[in-house]
Amino acid sequence: MMTCAPILLFVYNRPEHTRRCIESLTRNALAADSTLYIYADGAKDTTQQSAVDEVRSYLRTIRGFKTVNLIERKGNWGLARNIIDGVTTQLNRYGKVIVLEDDLVVAPYFLQFMNDALETYKDEPKVGHIQACDFTQDPSLPETFLIKWTGSWGWATWERAWKHFNPDGKALLEELEQRKLTYTFDFNGKYGFTRMLRRQIEGKNNSWAIRWNASLFLKDILSLNVGRSLVQNEGFDGSGTNCGGGGLYASNLHLAPLPVQKISPIEENKAARQAFVRYYARTNSFWAKAIRRIKRTLKGDFRA
Repeated sequence: MMTCAPILLFVYNRPEHTRRCIESLTRNALAADSTLYIYADGAKDTTQQSAVDEVRSYLRTIRGFKTVNLIERKGNWGLARNIIDGVTTQLNRYGKVIVLEDDLVVAPYFLQFMNDALETYKDEPKVGHIQACDFTQDPSLPETFLIKWTGSWGWATWERAWKHFNPDGKALLEELEQRKLTYTFDFNGKYGFTRMLRRQIEGKNNSWAIRWNASLFLKDILSLNVGRSLVQNEGFDGSGTNCGGGGLYASNLHLAPLPVQKISPIEENKAARQAFVRYYARTNSFWAKAIRRIKRTLKGDFRA
């Protein structure tokens, strides 16, 4: 009998987002068989304290899971340190985890899919990550496919794969450049993942996800991705620390079960990679970004 992977939920100061995330999880039949770990970060300053307190007060009322474990950080850890520590700790204990952040809403069969995928690929070293969100909305994508890219909105992994995580962004960038892989890493130059990694090194962002993406990419380890989204990101409403993009990353929740059948051979789906190249070419070009900026300005949104 399959044992459900623990769910790790990372929250901070958004009570309504947290509530919607939890409510969507409890609509999954497997929630009752799942252990939930909630990592609640501490306030950066006094202006955040009341929202942090409100989130923590709500967290103490949560029911509907096998057990609920609340880890309240003393002080502000930030998302990267929080996730790296939480994922490492629970992988050492359980060997597999499902990871969510507070601004995600999941479909009713999200937990079934993630647990099925973790079980199906548990002994496949060439697969190190499962991603359940699709924002491309490309109808050519199959229900599931393998790709050299890791999305961070509703994901899962195993202890065996997390051992490849290298927190040293500088070392990752140097290897990408030495092996002349930056063009491929950036989906044929259509999205600035290398720039994101460089900015992490410079302290201009604190992304754990870009380092995880690069770590697996350099090891030629694939992700199992979905062409039917089981996750929706609601964090692009100006409420988050790392947000922007409006409807750019919108997804339609797939409300039916999504079957997991082991893909053979274990190799990247080249057509799926091209779908991502097309998506980023369409949404990340100079003109696409200029048009979005004009639309935001017209609405009175003067963010950079």
